[in-house]
Amino acid sequence: MIDRTNAIARVLARVDSTLAQPGSGFPHYADPANGVWVRSPAGDWTGGFWCGMLWLAALRTGDAAYRDHARDWASRLRVRADSNSVFKGFLFWYGAGIGDALLADPVARDLAAAGTAGLMRMYNPRARLIPLGTEAEEAFDVGANEANIDALPGTIALLLSRGGDAAAVARDHLRQHVALCVRDDGSVCQSASFDPETGALLRRYTHKGIHENSTWGRAQGWAMIGLAQALARGETEFRADAVRVADWWLANIPADGVAFWDFDDPAIPATERDSSATAIGAAALLKLAALIPEHRERYEAAARKSVDALVNGYLTPTAPGDARQPGILTEGCFNKRNGTATAHELIWGDYFLFEALLALEGDLAPERL
Repeated sequence: MIDRTNAIARVLARVDSTLAQPGSGFPHYADPANGVWVRSPAGDWTGGFWCGMLWLAALRTGDAAYRDHARDWASRLRVRADSNSVFKGFLFWYGAGIGDALLADPVARDLAAAGTAGLMRMYNPRARLIPLGTEAEEAFDVGANEANIDALPGTIALLLSRGGDAAAVARDHLRQHVALCVRDDGSVCQSASFDPETGALLRRYTHKGIHENSTWGRAQGWAMIGLAQALARGETEFRADAVRVADWWLANIPADGVAFWDFDDPAIPATERDSSATAIGAAALLKLAALIPEHRERYEAAARKSVDALVNGYLTPTAPGDARQPGILTEGCFNKRNGTATAHELIWGDYFLFEALLALEGDLAPERL
């Protein structure tokens, strides 16, 4: 039996040690041997997840200091509202939107509105989506005719939460990304080029997977999150898509519940796991379990298995005598293709494990996020 209360305490200890660690930028990824963060001065695409950790800490503990920290860090993202990157959906949902959704925080609400407006300004009505953008972080093919499944989580929640024209854009954006990136069998291709005048698919490829026909672990997880966020806001047309993408995950994840970095790496099992993809998948399954009653039992069981595996084997201390500071989620694989942080702590992995733990403990309804 996993002691999830203890696991949450370890995660909170890691939040505290990160707050105490010198450095002015947003935590990005860390060497699990010492817990020292490599930081991104302007938040890159990941800064919102650090704010999200603080919002969740405020929810769990009721400590106003965490909320103050969350507001401070989130406010630093305001300048990113006009960045030409669809990844600001990550920044402004996890950085601010969840602070509004969970705590009705007025600072968070205002920042989420700014991020939503910035996304709306990028919308291409002819192609019926928000493109990757010229400033998309961590991407080698960027611009007005590129799409990426990472463009769904956060972006969908922000736009649908606003209603009206923003909700209409969200539906178009999600429909197009399903058409561009989700294969017939329910597996997900990370990236696609499209005709900016019609939205028609030109090619599928990957920024971070092992090859263009593979299924990169985080791509599948991001699709699951985006579809779940749509269902949670009443968009039932995407139910069948959500089920086939989630069912593909369940059919292909290793028996121990922890995903490899890419489902098609021929070196499996002698290759990197990705604790962050696993945490994303678990958080998504908990949302879908709450939203699709006939699949509740198996989705929740799979999520519990993955969360328990992460807590047991990947969250420090991972074994007796492990002297590392508590709460580091090890074995996240950031970018295998270029060798960046392939067995590290990743801030978004921390966030999604924390979210999943709080959902399992009853602190939040997972579909709210």
